[in-house]
Amino acid sequence: MTERLRNWWMAYTGSDELPLDGESASWLVSLGVHLMVLVLLATVAFFIPTNNDYLLTSLPLEVDEQLLPEEVHFAELTPMEIGALGSESVTNAEAAAPEFDEVSEVLNNLEPVSLVSELQAMNVEIPVLTAPNVNENLLVKGTGNVGTSAAVGAVDRITNEILLSLEQRPTLVVWLFDESGSLQPQRKAIAKRFDRIYEELGVVEAAGNPAFKHDDDKPLLTSVASFEANTTLHTKKPTGELGEIQAAMQAIEAKAAMVYQNQDQATGRENVFDAVGQVAGEFRKYRTKAPQRNVMIVVFTDEAGNDFENVDAAVELCKRSAIPVYVVGVPAPFGRREALVKYVDPDPSYNQTPRFVPVDQGPESLMPERIKLRFLGRNDRDDRLESGFGPFALSRLTYETGGIYFSVHPNRRQGYISRNQTDAMTTHISQFFDPLVMRNYRPDYITESEYRRRLAANLAKAALVQAANDSWTESMEDIRLRFPKVDEAALARDLSTAQRTAAKLEPKIARLVSTLKQGEKDRPKITEPRWQAGFDLAIGRALAAKVRTEGYNSMLAEAKQGMKFKNEKNDTWVLAASDKVTTGSVLSKDADLARLYLERVVQDHDDTPWALLARRELESPFGWEWRETFTNVAGRQNQGGGNRRPPRMENVPPKKPTRPVPKL
Repeated sequence: MTERLRNWWMAYTGSDELPLDGESASWLVSLGVHLMVLVLLATVAFFIPTNNDYLLTSLPLEVDEQLLPEEVHFAELTPMEIGALGSESVTNAEAAAPEFDEVSEVLNNLEPVSLVSELQAMNVEIPVLTAPNVNENLLVKGTGNVGTSAAVGAVDRITNEILLSLEQRPTLVVWLFDESGSLQPQRKAIAKRFDRIYEELGVVEAAGNPAFKHDDDKPLLTSVASFEANTTLHTKKPTGELGEIQAAMQAIEAKAAMVYQNQDQATGRENVFDAVGQVAGEFRKYRTKAPQRNVMIVVFTDEAGNDFENVDAAVELCKRSAIPVYVVGVPAPFGRREALVKYVDPDPSYNQTPRFVPVDQGPESLMPERIKLRFLGRNDRDDRLESGFGPFALSRLTYETGGIYFSVHPNRRQGYISRNQTDAMTTHISQFFDPLVMRNYRPDYITESEYRRRLAANLAKAALVQAANDSWTESMEDIRLRFPKVDEAALARDLSTAQRTAAKLEPKIARLVSTLKQGEKDRPKITEPRWQAGFDLAIGRALAAKVRTEGYNSMLAEAKQGMKFKNEKNDTWVLAASDKVTTGSVLSKDADLARLYLERVVQDHDDTPWALLARRELESPFGWEWRETFTNVAGRQNQGGGNRRPPRMENVPPKKPTRPVPKL
């Protein structure tokens, strides 16, 4: 067959070579094999599982937009104060937030990548920020205290915190109010400001938006609660309606007014930590269920709380649930549990004389770290100083949960503040201190077990706390300095009576000194400024009191041996402070050591409460000397002691009645 095909091809073309000769046959065989393999692979592909999802992509259209000039820049560093943090903080404050500027007044030092290499170009896209008035009060959450002169200023700052939270995700804010009568002015001021707050937060605008028809769709929800001995929830569920929020605020005020008028219903307890734990437990589900929300608790109170035993549970619950707690409270008095509130009866038909009522607002530390001694030669009414921080438990709650403690006091300013200058229904604080300085003296915000462990590890710290506890529980009595001489027998009786007083005081002071001296060897191991200042001030003051007390007793014993006036006309002996300690070498050494400690406090801890108290102690010399003067003892004795009844005033209006102070 092949031969016949070749003959046909030769006759047709005149060539004796067929097209299939040579390599053509091999090429056809290879083609056939490859076609079979392709068919086989295509068949197998139909039986392999594939993903039927399709992704459609397209490039965005390029649209030339006319961008508006950028008028506002946001600074990553949040200032400590928004406005003046006062009652007029929005309208009368200097610019505290940074402003945009072409040239920065702050030089940023950039570390080079290497000393010898190519010069790398850096594209800095962050806008340069500056301000006309440099503000060093940068807020650091957990510092323990942010000073403010009014609660509404603190609320403005909290509004900013809510806005920052809303940038992350939807937020639930729980407003928790103290029901006590002393907080009535703050509640009224805050209630008036709520309209403005929620306008800034967009709640009013969102209320009319159909996209936020249901509460679950609204970015900001609010719940309002109050507490005394028990906790009351005034909103049935979190709401985004401003009207419901205002109604809840009115309900709190009505309840507080009723309790204030009917003191039999007032328990006098403020279980703030139980209240925080209850609302945190009630609303922590909003942290997990969809849509997940941030939850914030804002507490308004003017006391330290009566349920200190519940603080650990409240802290742990809020930390586990990632719920920050913000507290608008009062400054704690330095080293004291009680503060004195200036109470003036709100009803003008009653006596308007101010009365100072003790209220628990401190101390700023877990345990007392300041000894309680009177100052010599002063009309010492134990004026309270600002500690620079809030009450310990509330400050620890904000510190550990990432919140902020705002200490509110309307008289916050520099210089001494007398009781007459203190506003009504306000704690008397005689001196305030720079918060930037006090930031370095923050108390140890830790559990009681950890606090005791640290005390056990350092004898100086343990001695300070022990001495502070002893001086709080035992009264330090005043001493007598003037001794009129009617006759020798009467003078001897007066001197003996004064010695008995000194005899009671002397062992108490000696015990304080002995306790503190046991911790002296561990004093160099202390590195924290707060503990350094506390120990040095305590042992310095205790030694000074020891020198004065023992010297006082010795001077009285000397006087009982008999003294004669240099001027025969004089009739009164006065025991005056002197720079010379003449009653023994041991006391002289103690006086030098006391002066060393106190001067170190002044030098190392300036502009703090410790330095102020050290200066006050150094103002009075440690020694004694007798001086004589004339007080006309015989003449006053002949006049019956000078206790004549004053003449009766005519046409004097009757005094207004006085009613008992309610539970604040």
